[in-house]
Amino acid sequence: MSRCNYCDAFVSSNFIRVFGDDKGRVFACPNCSANAGVSQVSAERKAAGL
Repeated sequence: MSRCNYCDAFVSSNFIRVFGDDKGRVFACPNCSANAGVSQVSAERKAAGL
């Protein structure tokens, strides 16, 4: 089972394929950020090392 690295919520393998980094990590999901801003929030959190 895959989880969001920020809030530990479940994310699907398809979500990881689209929004995850090259190591399969996800730094934002619909549970912890607005759907429209997932990619932006993910990039910001990854850059900040969260």
